[in-house]
Amino acid sequence: MRILDTHLHLIYPDRFSYPWLSGAPAINKPWHVESYWQEAAPLGIEAALHMEVDVAEPQIAAETEFVLGLDRIVGAIANGRPEHADFERHLERMRDLGKVKGIRRLLQFQPAELSQTQTFVDNIRLLPRYGMSFDICVKSHELMLVPPLIRSCPETQFILDHCGNPKIADGEWESWTTRMERVAELPNVVCKVSGILANVDETWTVDAIRPYVEFVIETFGWDRVVWGSDHPVVTLFADLTKWVNATREIVSDASETEQEKLFWRNAERIYGV
Repeated sequence: MRILDTHLHLIYPDRFSYPWLSGAPAINKPWHVESYWQEAAPLGIEAALHMEVDVAEPQIAAETEFVLGLDRIVGAIANGRPEHADFERHLERMRDLGKVKGIRRLLQFQPAELSQTQTFVDNIRLLPRYGMSFDICVKSHELMLVPPLIRSCPETQFILDHCGNPKIADGEWESWTTRMERVAELPNVVCKVSGILANVDETWTVDAIRPYVEFVIETFGWDRVVWGSDHPVVTLFADLTKWVNATREIVSDASETEQEKLFWRNAERIYGV
């Protein structure tokens, strides 16, 4: 089963500044495309979308341009600042680069009001004009911020990253599922099966994460899920191989068509690859 990875981070400290990495020593080192493909290709991953890595703001455009020239990177989700009045100029620059499929502005740990201003909403409404979607990344306790933004931008395609970041190591379930159900009610959002291994601990097992993946697929449906590696963040408690194998095991009873939707068909359609 071929895979299109919708959430690959590449880190080039010699080229770009990543201020947040000082607080993540385990992955604060180079993560280049060559080492990724050494592990990814034998797993059936044939192409990847690069997900912005929250570089220093003046370097956003340079990061996007650079990664689009790397091996088997078929598109990019670029960083952006929709809270700024001149955001459309950024969209024009991203469009001119070609193969920019979407924008992400990290909302996790940001002030709640960031995504609630009229400027932010108006700018997110511009994305369809440029053929771009918006990836939402929040922590599970911030999920209540998601439905108002999505409802305010009915023509924009949203992708909720990392299954909404359930606190699996803490056994979080009911509060997460309730909030996720409210998100899934909205037709213009899909969920990315990714990132959950950043929310476990060293004792995780496939059976421990299975209910979370299965809930997302059941709640959003097979047509509204995509798969992502979240590499190299996945290496905090596992590695790319373990995550791919775990996902395959969890969905092994699904039909071939359903598995194709998760692993590549939906991603090609939703991101326009």
